[in-house]
Order: sequence, then C-alpha cells, then structure tokens
Amino acid sequence: MEKLWIRREAEEDISSIHRLVARSYETARHSAHNAPQIVEGLRDADVLSLSLVAIQGFDVVGYIAASPVLISDGTGGWYGLGPVAVDPERQNAGIGGSLMGQALQELREGGAGGVVSLGDPDFYRRFGFEVIEGLAYRAAPAGELLAMNLCDSSVPQGSVSYHQAFGSPYQD
Repeated sequence: MEKLWIRREAEEDISSIHRLVARSYETARHSAHNAPQIVEGLRDADVLSLSLVAIQGFDVVGYIAASPVLISDGTGGWYGLGPVAVDPERQNAGIGGSLMGQALQELREGGAGGVVSLGDPDFYRRFGFEVIEGLAYRAAPAGELLAMNLCDSSVPQGSVSYHQAFGSPYQD
C-alpha cells in the first residue's frame, strides 16, 4: 500500500474533495447527505479554519474540515470538526484516524479551546470525544453532539451554533 500523506487542501484539490465527500456521505446513516454543499459553503464564506486532505499516490482519499462554532455562554475558541470523509473503497484502513489525529494536533497547536462533532458517536469516541452535560445542539439526536476540551480551560455550557453553511445561520 502506498504511503499516506496529509496536508492542507490546495486549489487543485477542490473538485476531488467535492467528489470524495459526496461519495463518502452517499449512504451515511449520520448524514443529511449535504456534506459537499457544507464544505463549499464554508469555503465560500472563508471560515474553513482547517481543511486537510489525505493523499495516497495521486489520489485524494480522505478529507477533514474544522470551522468555528458559537456557544451561547460566550466561550470562544471552539470549533466544529467535520465533515470527515474517506473514500468508501478505502475505509477501515486508518485514513480517518490519521486525519483526525492531524486535525486535533493542528487545532491544539493553534490554541483551540475545544471541538465539537456531530456524526457517528463510535468513531468520535475513539479519539476522546464524549457527551458533555450542559452542551447541546438542538438539531442533533441525543448523544450525537460530542465534544473534547483541547486545553485546560473550563468546558462550555450552552447551546452550540454552527455556521449557516450547515443549514442554520449561527443558530441552534
């Protein structure tokens, strides 16, 4: 198997990212199947704080994004992690885990207070995400908003709001 490289997205990756994210979320249980449009909306609004691709050979085989979230208690420096996408033919080969590790490292190094995620709880729990009592997102089924504190600050309490690219303009 070819070596996996993870790097920031480049302009020439954008169409490959779109195709990859669409394929990856086509049958995903934890998805409204609008992930490609979310990525485009975040990119167009210039709020992609992190946009990483995983490359094998010459192919984009994985993708992860992070963007700022608002928390009703005023806590700043928290990010929403996702979408996370891996080529369906290459899933369960460690690509998603490698992307997650790199994204969390870069967010820590950048001074992020913490991250929240929506999606497959089993995937996110492997990296230390957990349900935090008092932190909520009204559009998520119970137990699917997971969070991780990345620094020694206190964990926020309140309602999480994602960028409007996720479907609602910074509202819970």
